[in-house]
Amino acid sequence: MAVSLSNKHGIVRFFKWLWEGLERTLFLGIKFTTPSRFVSPLGFLGMLTFITFIILGITGALLMFYYEPILDRAWDSVERINNIIPYGFHIRNLHYHASNAMVFLALSHMYYQYFSGRYKIRNEVLWVTGIILGTVTILEAFTGYDILYNERAELAISIAASLTNSIPIMGPDIRAMMFGAGFADFVLRFYALHVFILPIVMLGLMAVHFPRLLVFDVPMVMAISGAIFITGGVFPVELGTKFEPTSPPGVTVPEWYLTGLYAFLRTQYDKFVTGVLWPGLLIGALALIPFMDKYKKFSWKDRPMITAIGITSLAQIIVTTYWGFWIDPDIEKALTERLVIDPIVFYTVMLLLVPLSFGFSYMMIKIAIHAEHRNKLEEAKRKEKGETRQGISLPQNWTWAILFALLIFQVYLNISAYYAGVAGFKNVELFLAGLVLITFAGIFHIYRYAVQQAKEAKAEVPSPVPAEKEKPAEKPQPIVIEVPQVVPPAKAVNPTSPPAKVTPNINPGEVATNLDVTKADLRPQEK
Repeated sequence: MAVSLSNKHGIVRFFKWLWEGLERTLFLGIKFTTPSRFVSPLGFLGMLTFITFIILGITGALLMFYYEPILDRAWDSVERINNIIPYGFHIRNLHYHASNAMVFLALSHMYYQYFSGRYKIRNEVLWVTGIILGTVTILEAFTGYDILYNERAELAISIAASLTNSIPIMGPDIRAMMFGAGFADFVLRFYALHVFILPIVMLGLMAVHFPRLLVFDVPMVMAISGAIFITGGVFPVELGTKFEPTSPPGVTVPEWYLTGLYAFLRTQYDKFVTGVLWPGLLIGALALIPFMDKYKKFSWKDRPMITAIGITSLAQIIVTTYWGFWIDPDIEKALTERLVIDPIVFYTVMLLLVPLSFGFSYMMIKIAIHAEHRNKLEEAKRKEKGETRQGISLPQNWTWAILFALLIFQVYLNISAYYAGVAGFKNVELFLAGLVLITFAGIFHIYRYAVQQAKEAKAEVPSPVPAEKEKPAEKPQPIVIEVPQVVPPAKAVNPTSPPAKVTPNINPGEVATNLDVTKADLRPQEK
C-alpha cells in the first residue's frame, strides 16, 4: 500500500485510496448522490426501505447471540433477552418496529411508483423484481414473529400450515418440508428461513432491483431511524402469552400486514381460493401492470383506468385490513361465532368498493385537472403583474440561531437519555434516543440550508467592474495627398519623330495651401 500516514492528511489520503480502489468493484457500481437541499422523500422510498433492512440486519445479528431456536425454549429465550440481557429490550423493540417500517415503506414505495408511472421508463424488470421483493419481505416478517412461538405466532402458523396443505397436488409435500413432521422442529426451520435463506434471496433481488443512481439523504435516514426509536419507546412490543398446547388459546389476530388475508379466511370460504388463489392473482396482476398500461403519459391524471384500478386495490386492502382486526365484542358468544365474518356482507362490500373507487378516481382526476388549470391562470396573471412566487426564506442570522438552539437541545436530549437509562426507564430512553436522531436530522438540514443560502447570497453580489485603462495616444499618421495629373489628349504620333516631353500642369499656390507651407519653402534652395 503506497500510502503515507506520516502527515496530518494521512487518514484522508488512505480513505481516498480505498475509495478509488473500490471503484472497480460491484459495491461502487451503484452511484450515490447526496442532495444539497431538501427533496421529497417520495422519490427515494426504496432507499429508505433498504436502510430499514440494514437496521434489521444489525439488530437481528445481535439477537442471534441469545435466541434459542428450540420449540420449548424459544419463548423463554426471548423473555430473557427482553428482561435480563443488557439493552436486549432496546434491540428487540428496534428489530420489531423496523420490520413493520420496512413492510410499510415497501408498500408505499410500490404504490408511489405505480401512480407516478415510473415503471414506464424502461423499468419493467425493476418493477417485476420489486413486486417479488415485496412479497419476500412480507414472508421475512412473517417468519420473524413466528419463531417467538406465543399464541399469536401459533395462530399464524396454523393458518399458514392449513393454507399450504390446501394447495392441490404439491400442498402436503410443501407443508412437510416447511413445517416438519408433527411441528417438532418447525422453529428451527423458520429460523433458518428468517436469518439465512430469505435474506440471501432479498439481497439477490436488491442487486437486480436497485438502479445505478441512488439518493442518500442523511437527514431523512436519521429521521426514519429516529421514528423507529420513538415508536419503540411509545409502543413497546409485548412478549405475548406463551403458547401451551394444554390450555385454550385466547382471542388474537395476526400482524397488520396479514389481517387482510385473515379477514378473507374468516368468511369460511374455500381456503385455497381465499388464501392462496386470490392473493396470487393480485400479485400477478401487479407484476403485469407495466405490460398492460398502454397510456403514453406518466401522470396519474392522464391514466384514468390505471389510476382507478390502483385506488380500488388500495381501498380493498385498507378495508380488509381493518376488518381482519375487528372481532365481535360480545363475550357471551362462542369464540368461533365471534371470529366468523358473514361472507354475504363481506363480499358485497368488496364488490361495492369497485364502482365507488372508480367513481372516486374519476372525480379526483377532474378536480386535479381543474386545479392545475386554475394554477396556470394564476401564474400567468402573476407574470403579467411582474410578481413571482417565493418560498419560505429565513434571514441568515435566524438560521444560525436556530442551528445553535438545536445543538443545545441535542446536548440536553443526550443527557436526558443517559439518566433515563440509568434510572431503568427503557422505553423513555428509546424515545429520547429517537428525538436525538430526529434533532440531528434537523441540525443537518438547517446547516445544509444555511450553506446553500450563503452560496446564493454570494452569487447575487455583483463583482466589481475593473476600470478601463487609458489607451496611449496614437501617433499622427502622415497625410498622403494624391496630386492629380492632367494628361493632354492623345495625338497622332509620328514614329520617326522623337517623343514629346510631357510637363505636368501643377499650380504651386494650390499645393502650398494644401500642405500648409509658404511660397518661400517651395523655392529651390541653392547648393
